[in-house]
Amino acid sequence: MAKKAKTQKGSNGVHYKMGWSERMMMIITYFVYSIFAFVCFYPFYYILINSISNNDLSARGKVLFIPLEIHFNNFVSVAKINGLLQAATVSLGRTVIGATLTVITAGFLGFMFTRDTMWGRKFWYRFVVATMYFNAGIIPWYLTMRNLHLTNNFWGYIFPLVVQPFNIILCKTFVESTPKALQEAAEIDGAGTLTVFFKVILPIIKPILATVAIFAAVGQWNAFQDTLLLVTTPKLYTLQFVLYQYITQANSLKAIINSQMSTESIAASLAHSQTQTSIRMTVTIVVVAPIMCVYPFFQRYFTSGIMIGAVKG
Repeated sequence: MAKKAKTQKGSNGVHYKMGWSERMMMIITYFVYSIFAFVCFYPFYYILINSISNNDLSARGKVLFIPLEIHFNNFVSVAKINGLLQAATVSLGRTVIGATLTVITAGFLGFMFTRDTMWGRKFWYRFVVATMYFNAGIIPWYLTMRNLHLTNNFWGYIFPLVVQPFNIILCKTFVESTPKALQEAAEIDGAGTLTVFFKVILPIIKPILATVAIFAAVGQWNAFQDTLLLVTTPKLYTLQFVLYQYITQANSLKAIINSQMSTESIAASLAHSQTQTSIRMTVTIVVVAPIMCVYPFFQRYFTSGIMIGAVKG
């Protein structure tokens, strides 16, 4: 007797029978995507288990899939390093302020580039888009920042990243997909440009603004090259720059951290003494964990934000 085909419920609620070939295709699809998910997830998992495992075993590459001899001394030791809290505050400040200004600027310029009343609209839009493909290079950029007194200045983190062409294009396309009649009705009632933007456009473009906010926040949080080029004052160092220093100076940091530990604690557990690997893994977790915790809350806006803005109705 032939085997019965498996019954599957479709997205429209109608039940249909799956044939053998469809079941095999589904199994293969799940298998392939499971591999992709594992490849994406494993690096973060690997860093986490090595940061909480026996430091000696971790340094020798013995920790691969499960943590061994779990302890949290690495996080306690790293938290005591001078300047870490200050760097975290700077990173948080530039992320919040920078992302907020980027979202407002992208939304407003995206809206203005759809307005026929804007003077030189096509020229300015093309001028902004052209900056995606051409730039002067690092040295002219540094000279410009120095002439604007943005070296060793917190606002040097903010101003260069406020106007981002890609985000403006996303917002412009999204605004163009919204009903034009809403703007016209508001203007008939006497609303000005700013009123139309804040009262009419802003509430209906929240999905794309949330998407831009994540792009801007991740970019600000992960940035460290601008600190390397513009900042020499330790109080303005970002968390990512501190991570960069820790990775490049792991040997000296190992000696510093171990010297901060008491003689009794070292004698009690040599396995908890700091190594290059433990420092790198622990600080990476400290830096990556905050943005990873925020990311899932906004991830659901990505599909609706980008896809709606990419299709003109």
